[in-house]
Amino acid sequence: MPGGNHSELRKFVAPEFVFGDGAAMLAGQYAANLSAQKTLVVSGPILESIGWTGRIVDSLTREGVNCVVFTGVSPNPRHEEVMEGAEVYRREGCDAIVAVGGGSPMDCAKAIGIVCTNDRHVLEFEGVDNVDRPGPPLICIPTTAGTAADVSQFCIISDQDRKIKIAIVSKTMVPDVALIDPRLTVTMDGHLTAHTGLDALTHAAEAYVSNASSAVTDLNALESMRLIRTHLRAAVERPDDMLARTGMMLASTYAGLAFSNAILGAVHAMAHSLGGLLDLPHGLCNAILLDRVIDYNFDAEPEKYRCMGVALGADIPPDAPSGEVRARTLDAVRALKRDVGVNETLAGLGIKPEDLPLLARNALADVCMLTNPKQPSTDDLIEIFRQSR
Repeated sequence: MPGGNHSELRKFVAPEFVFGDGAAMLAGQYAANLSAQKTLVVSGPILESIGWTGRIVDSLTREGVNCVVFTGVSPNPRHEEVMEGAEVYRREGCDAIVAVGGGSPMDCAKAIGIVCTNDRHVLEFEGVDNVDRPGPPLICIPTTAGTAADVSQFCIISDQDRKIKIAIVSKTMVPDVALIDPRLTVTMDGHLTAHTGLDALTHAAEAYVSNASSAVTDLNALESMRLIRTHLRAAVERPDDMLARTGMMLASTYAGLAFSNAILGAVHAMAHSLGGLLDLPHGLCNAILLDRVIDYNFDAEPEKYRCMGVALGADIPPDAPSGEVRARTLDAVRALKRDVGVNETLAGLGIKPEDLPLLARNALADVCMLTNPKQPSTDDLIEIFRQSR
């Protein structure tokens, strides 16, 4: 197994989690176990209309737990939405939070919790280990197979005033319980399935080559990539295929356990910059950038990228020269993107050449850049953005 010194001291954080068909319906039981009297259920309007939010509320009320539903969450949750949710939590006298949704409701829920217990504005928590007091009990129920906010110590919030996304990284961001139910992902359409699946792939790929990786995170990252290779295409083509949906949910969970502990890299730093500037879909930004960043980073971790290529189905002989390894690994990533219909460019999303210097500067300041295996310059990032247009 390639990698650094696996005898180095490492910390690994993960929540209690229940995985499998029906896990979501345990929400009431777990809330009652946490002595919750009244929960703030943070979700999104689409999930409410589909009915997933209502089913979780029913599970809670059956166990005698009162609920207040808050669905004022954008696809990239904004700081004012967090503060509005915190106001609802306080006004209604809530004592626990249940998040139902993808990364946006889960990140919003995490942020609402720490705002309430620390009595500070959410933007004051930006960075690593800046949360003094943990939030109230938090149960996360993911409805997408990609973000893994349900198992991670990350929380990403948009500051629309500064046009940036901030990262809050703290073990206080790890939920008390994650109820990971593949059944909830069957309502995703093909595009969302592809974008969130490639988000999971990016989590696994970046954690695997991170300069903070370890034996435990490598194991999770590699298995995540193998599962994505096996199941993503089927999940996109056949939304009701529970084998594929379960495989992708497991891949997302493994990738989340990997990146929560090994952190990420340049793809996420750059995607946060893009999402902050133009409020773009996070998974799509990652997908557009992933192969370009792999190409840039390759020389820093050639053996790990070879293992990544093999995990994704590339036929790479053990004695293949470096250039061939690079090409075949990139081909495997690009083939997967192509097969699931992701062929957009940054130009197609509205990114102009004059945006690139600002995007590069913001990406360079992102906390995720610290663990990239190779430290880029502003000019390096401008070039990667340019290639991705």
